[in-house]
Amino acid sequence: MSGLGVPGGHGYGWDGTMKVFVTGVNGYIGAVLAPYLMERGIEVLGLDTGYYRDGWLYSDNQHLARSPQTLNKDLRLVTPADLAGCDAVAHLAELSNDPLGQNKPEITHKINHRGSVALAESAQAAGIRRFVYTSSCSVYGAGTGDFLDETSPTNPQTAYAECKVLVERDVGAMAGKDFCPVFLRNATAYGPSPRMRFDIVINDLSALAWTTRKIAMISDGSPWRPVVHVEDICEAIYRALVAPRDAIAGKIFNVGRNSDNYRIREIAQIVADEFPGCEVSVGPPSGDNRSYRVNFDRIHAELPGFQCKYTARDGARQLREIFERIQMPADTYQFRAFTRLKQIKYLQGTGQIDDEFFWR
Repeated sequence: MSGLGVPGGHGYGWDGTMKVFVTGVNGYIGAVLAPYLMERGIEVLGLDTGYYRDGWLYSDNQHLARSPQTLNKDLRLVTPADLAGCDAVAHLAELSNDPLGQNKPEITHKINHRGSVALAESAQAAGIRRFVYTSSCSVYGAGTGDFLDETSPTNPQTAYAECKVLVERDVGAMAGKDFCPVFLRNATAYGPSPRMRFDIVINDLSALAWTTRKIAMISDGSPWRPVVHVEDICEAIYRALVAPRDAIAGKIFNVGRNSDNYRIREIAQIVADEFPGCEVSVGPPSGDNRSYRVNFDRIHAELPGFQCKYTARDGARQLREIFERIQMPADTYQFRAFTRLKQIKYLQGTGQIDDEFFWR
């Protein structure tokens, strides 16, 4: 191993050069995470199957100057040999978000649950000691209205969320003195990434505001959602990678902050305020019962060095600035590669991936 020492007697924390195997490196978070880690002196080996390679929203020096070596390979085919020489895994690569997970639940379970557990087993076999898994606050599902913390019961409503709970259970059971998993339950992500997603709430509403100057909601916007900036997710992953073992071993952390729990209609108004002339309207109550508020005290108290830097308003403003810079047209917002379900259905419909989502 290249630099996992024992600083201060706390177990294997980071004391020098680290090489991290980042799965989903060409995804929405991964495209931001790789340069984020590399800027901090961490070597990155990426893995990505390439489902979303058609989508690239903008270029800048930060992302072009720090492009990691990447294995183009399906998560389900990773072997211990692929992980040789790495010190840690940051695992992002799954079928991402509730609608895509519900498209073919059985495939979602094969990739997100069994594929993730197999990756952890390969990491353990390769002698990797630290495994950072990006889970989701969606595991709380239909919340009670109270603020939910890491000890609250999970209540997954979709295949995507079910798989997150199962991976936490099964990889958590692998924890031991030589294998240290940590689980980051991210709030709903937002903010700019070259590998953009327009199927998550702030990004979607910002693109609507830019292209139509109107946010016409199809529901009353009453459900609660916690949100977190994509760079704050990257900061949490970085801190989980370099923290002393005892600070994180086997722990679950909700990623976000308490002040960033919003009703959807509140998010819509924040976005509209950053796009001059944008109007907001709401619709009738929705049958979607996913609504939850989340407590984020633990991560701020127990993950050394972590704090959130950005607000929802910051994210909407950053998105407006990028849309202005690239003069984003409406057809870019609608492009299939920026919406997970559209892109997977396109790859299926054109025969590029098979019924098991492997490339033909």
